[in-house]
Amino acid sequence: MGDMKATIKSVSIDLFYKKGYFATSISDIAQGSGIQKASIYYHYASKEDLLYCILKSTMDDLTAYLKSRLSPIDSVEQRMRAAVRSHVDFHLKRQKENFIANSELRGISPEHYRAIVKKRGEYEAIFQDLIRQGAEQGVFAHGDVKILSYAILTLCTAGATWYKPSGRLTVDEIADIYENFIISGLKLGTVAMSDSPIIKA
Repeated sequence: MGDMKATIKSVSIDLFYKKGYFATSISDIAQGSGIQKASIYYHYASKEDLLYCILKSTMDDLTAYLKSRLSPIDSVEQRMRAAVRSHVDFHLKRQKENFIANSELRGISPEHYRAIVKKRGEYEAIFQDLIRQGAEQGVFAHGDVKILSYAILTLCTAGATWYKPSGRLTVDEIADIYENFIISGLKLGTVAMSDSPIIKA
């Protein structure tokens, strides 16, 4: 039973990625899974429930992956570097799920939408805490923590829309570019301040 549930989920991810959630029918999923249409409902209550399960598991895995990458690191700069790499790495290696997660939110119920938004808020808070800590320690420039976190996450998430495994750069090479670009941006204000002449009143 568990194997078929996983198969249905995997087939749905491929179909939602290629055709879109609304253009994919239960019949499409059943055919791709090699089962009867009615058998889908033995594993998932509805197509919407299936989409929610994909979004929820993707968000849970993303958060767990980030926490595992941060756990052995103490330095705030190194933690932010690891956080950026974690986000880019996860989004490129699990491109289909992340593309769906960021394009098909309108397909879930208000209750499920609130649950996903809550999980996203908890994930974003990790980045916001790192930005805040970095500013307090003088490692990063001071700025609007929420806006900076949104800018970083939006930038890093975008890779899921254009990345091609057969492209000229590896995931690690792309992560290097993102990491250095974002850290440079977070530090830029502190550099500018340190290079400015001190004017006494």
